[in-house]
Amino acid sequence: FLKISKLALAFAIIHSKPPGKSCKEYVEHLARTVSKQDFGWKSKAEALEAEVLRLRQELLLNKICPRFCLENDASAKTLLDQECINPMSYSSQLEDSGCDVSSDYAFDSLGVASDFHQSEHNVNTSRQWLERVLPLNLCTTSKERSLTAPVQFLQHLLEIRKLSEGGILQADFRELENDSLTVCDSVSQLLDGLTVFYSNPTFPFSSFLTEAVCVLVSLITDTKLSNHVLKKCFKKLEEFEKSLIQIILRTGSVNRFQALHAISHTLILLGRNSILRKSLISLLLPEVRQFAEQLLQAYQLQAKYDITQYENIFPLCMILEQLLQNEAEERNVSSSEYDEEGKIKFLKSLDQIILHLSDEFPLFSLYLWRVSVLLNSAQ
Repeated sequence: FLKISKLALAFAIIHSKPPGKSCKEYVEHLARTVSKQDFGWKSKAEALEAEVLRLRQELLLNKICPRFCLENDASAKTLLDQECINPMSYSSQLEDSGCDVSSDYAFDSLGVASDFHQSEHNVNTSRQWLERVLPLNLCTTSKERSLTAPVQFLQHLLEIRKLSEGGILQADFRELENDSLTVCDSVSQLLDGLTVFYSNPTFPFSSFLTEAVCVLVSLITDTKLSNHVLKKCFKKLEEFEKSLIQIILRTGSVNRFQALHAISHTLILLGRNSILRKSLISLLLPEVRQFAEQLLQAYQLQAKYDITQYENIFPLCMILEQLLQNEAEERNVSSSEYDEEGKIKFLKSLDQIILHLSDEFPLFSLYLWRVSVLLNSAQ
């Protein structure tokens, strides 16, 4: 039947071929036409799926708290319009080579550090913050547009939590158990969007992306909501961590340092959740150890090594050190929960590696030593 169908299609194409075109050219033209139609249907299907998810999000919010109002606030719209018209004053600073990151302001200019604390302050002033988070799609780019729905939904979810905790609203969060898929899909969409952005960042970083990171961190550190999220989205969050680590290792552009600094801080913020912190430490230890072994081998053989990768390993070392310090400060976490096998592999013959590399690579050796001290003190 398949052979007959193919033969019939071939005859139909030959008979309908316009004059002046060969069969091959006509077949290629038909193939392009069909592929365009397929692409159109895919775009429509994706748009419909996004609309279905948005409706599911609204329905879930309404189930949790029927009194919750999602109407846009005119003042919030005015503020966002002004932000579109008047771009951030530090934009010119971010358009340079990315090498001048000598002060903390270089990272604050990305918005993630200072705006995160500002976001936490706004959450406390719950009613004002509720008005501020409205419509995020007024001045977003094509990259950011896919993040609008999940960010807005999760912001509203967090705000209902804050308002209900303060006794302003009555909310039933048991509905999250009945419809956990909506939250999981929203978090997945947010993580995918952030991964796309971090893979190819544009300067200056917009406040919208800062807000997206703040929402994600607020969600995973919320005492009541984080359990619902981690129960269904842990694997996706771990994949997100892996992706960011690989982006740090593989990025080779001249203007990469500010972007790497932002990614590093995002990973440290994710480490505020103890479960994700343990996962991150387990992912970082073998990466740093493997690079140390490769660098030692290259040094002993007097072979060339990748200077870009050598520069990129330092953000991972700094993240690892910060996470281990945070882990040590949490006294309520027992040492039995640590990844002992990963630590043993990392510490094995590490003193010898540090000894051989210390003359040629003193800064990297110092980082290895500091990490090893933290690991040993934890044990």
